[in-house]
Amino acid sequence: MEKTIFNLTSDNKVGRVIGVDTSNIIVNVDNSEIMTKLSIGHIMAVKGNFEHELLICLIEKVTRSQLDMLVMDEIEEEDMETSTNDLIRATLIGTFKSVDGTKRNLFKRGVNLFPNVDSECYLVNGENLQRFMNILDNEVKKSQKLIVGNFANDTNSQAILDGDKLFQRHASVLGSTGSGKSWCVATILEKASELRYPNIIVFDMHGEYASLTKGESKIAKGFKIAGAGDLDSEDTNLIYLPFWMLNREEILSTILDRSDSNAPNQASRFTAHLKTLKMTSVEDQNDESVKRSFTVDSPIPYSILDLIALLKEDDIGMKQGAKGMVKGDWNGKLTRFISRLETKVEDKRYAFLYNPREECNNYNWLNTFISKLLSMNEDSKGIKIIDFSEVPSDILPVVTGTLARILYDVQFWMKNDKRTPFTLLCDEAHLYLPVKDNADSVQKQALYNFERIAKEGRKYGVSLFVVSQRPSDVSRTILSQCNNFVVLRLTNDRDQNVVKNLVPDSLKGVTDCLPILDVGEALILGDAILLPNRIKLKEPKLKPESNTVDFWSKWNEIEPEQAELVKAIRNMRAQSRIDSK
Repeated sequence: MEKTIFNLTSDNKVGRVIGVDTSNIIVNVDNSEIMTKLSIGHIMAVKGNFEHELLICLIEKVTRSQLDMLVMDEIEEEDMETSTNDLIRATLIGTFKSVDGTKRNLFKRGVNLFPNVDSECYLVNGENLQRFMNILDNEVKKSQKLIVGNFANDTNSQAILDGDKLFQRHASVLGSTGSGKSWCVATILEKASELRYPNIIVFDMHGEYASLTKGESKIAKGFKIAGAGDLDSEDTNLIYLPFWMLNREEILSTILDRSDSNAPNQASRFTAHLKTLKMTSVEDQNDESVKRSFTVDSPIPYSILDLIALLKEDDIGMKQGAKGMVKGDWNGKLTRFISRLETKVEDKRYAFLYNPREECNNYNWLNTFISKLLSMNEDSKGIKIIDFSEVPSDILPVVTGTLARILYDVQFWMKNDKRTPFTLLCDEAHLYLPVKDNADSVQKQALYNFERIAKEGRKYGVSLFVVSQRPSDVSRTILSQCNNFVVLRLTNDRDQNVVKNLVPDSLKGVTDCLPILDVGEALILGDAILLPNRIKLKEPKLKPESNTVDFWSKWNEIEPEQAELVKAIRNMRAQSRIDSK
């Protein structure tokens, strides 16, 4: 029979339990020599009710107070004795069993039986810690292991996540600017790329992950939402998101002015013509099955110029009255709506949406587009990074939300046994997934789509990986659906409180270290890791282009060049990097 991994002796004995509640214990330290070895985040083992069982705790507070004791009635300073009262508060994390049926040396999260007062407590360090970390390693199947770094309190032990649990139950990476979020994401993508068929789609808001798509050692396929300067390019990696992929509400959120007194009339006529044009497209394809059941929201190509023409007919339409021709029911009521729509169509910044390539309006183009993002082929990497950096901020939520909705809907309508799971990694999520109370009509469309995925996606093999520097500005619904958190340094009180409210009460004390985490250090919490603790994250081989600028050093090295300023102004006017060299 295999012996227990713990060798608990008087040398590593800490003391005895003097207080117990549902998530914490208070320990009175009676080994004064060990006090210098105790620190926040260290692991303690508490003897349970059974010989083969130990409760595992994380130290979250260490205190020492002086106790003055009188030795005689006449109080004299020199006649007083001083002693110390050393106390530890620790969070109950899980249970270790040296024997569990036919199994040996198992650790599981959660506590079934709480320790008694006077239960003995031991510091888990040295060889005991090494053997315990090996047990945690063995608890995760080899095929599911995701190594992200090393434990801060034992740098020789690897921090291993369960890859299945990390991605299937939604996750988030949260941390202030410069804390190491991008490196963390790059490390996880790097590990995922070692799998045979990874399927992760990264929504890259600033183009900082482009380095992962270049060179011989690239780990991802790069795409870019077409910008104003890309309209004549033949690059097959440019993405167009034609207007007909947007549903009725998504289009109206970008065009309709709800404060306009004619808004109901405008929405009504728009909807009527939309359905007519889509019906025409389906009839041209002789697709009887779609014709019987399609709706106004079905992604069916139609001509936006034809839509504008029909709206203009309504806007100037006449009808027969009692005394001759009079203004039609819609006459003059659609003028502003048409003007706003035409403005969007003519603006080259929105060309990827309202004026895409001609082939994007073909009935079967959607098949090619979705296959490019969700399937595998010789030219495609399983990880796809989409650069959204040139998408105008006013429609960014609609663009991200529409793309997420289309990908999810395809997965929803696929046969159960044919689905390949995929993850949407949402970088800078606060830009398009805000708190609902603060969202405008455009942002609410994105929220609806992403919240639907957060609530239901797991059933259909779709998960979210949310990345943000301001968790207090991200949808509470989406964050509350995340079962795993990689939290880097957070200095803002509001952001810290959001994280504390998301984790179980028993772990709130562990999160007190968030403001003092070093760059590249993280607190990992959730189902994916057996022992929540501080982790020193691994450095990725391919680093994102997100390094913090060294202001002081640059001011001493680089002189501003007028020629470069002129180029930048020209690029700004062209809304394209025409002078990038």
